[in-house]
Amino acid sequence: MKIGIDISQTAYEKTGTGNFVKNLVEALLKVDKKNEYVLFFSSLRGKMPQIQINSKTTVKKFKIPPSALSFLWNKLHIFPIENFIGDVDVFITSDWTEPPAKKAKKATIIYDLIVYKYPQETHNKTEFNPFKLIISPNIVASQKKKLRWVKKESSIVFCISESSKNDAAEVLRIPKEKLKVIYPAI
Repeated sequence: MKIGIDISQTAYEKTGTGNFVKNLVEALLKVDKKNEYVLFFSSLRGKMPQIQINSKTTVKKFKIPPSALSFLWNKLHIFPIENFIGDVDVFITSDWTEPPAKKAKKATIIYDLIVYKYPQETHNKTEFNPFKLIISPNIVASQKKKLRWVKKESSIVFCISESSKNDAAEVLRIPKEKLKVIYPAI
């Protein structure tokens, strides 16, 4: 089986999602000697940290800002992931974007549903800093668009706790049989 994983969050090394994805990928590659992996990494300025990969792993890097991918994938939902990484049987997304897929089954990881439960605690407006040429996207709107696609297209949704699993069932109304808990490693 060929498994694609979005590891773009690893550009943010000191965050929970970045650490979770990096540790998950390294653990999978260490124990799984049977499957082939294609790791998708995209960031305009961030760099990919060192990840221990094996001979059955390919890394595809792109210099595309997350805000552009959010617009293309979360809002317009165009340009399937296979256009970037080739054919895969399964593609696992995580925190920021939800690309369409041509044939791949999709899975995602939900950490929390803060954007629904406490939107006032999250960046909820788009801002532009002309001095640094940086657009700070509306995280609440972007996450909600992503999660709508997750609900429609993901075959399985991994949650990092029973609490996030319960929230996904209650808030997003994802059927409980699609929700599986995978706890963060130490």
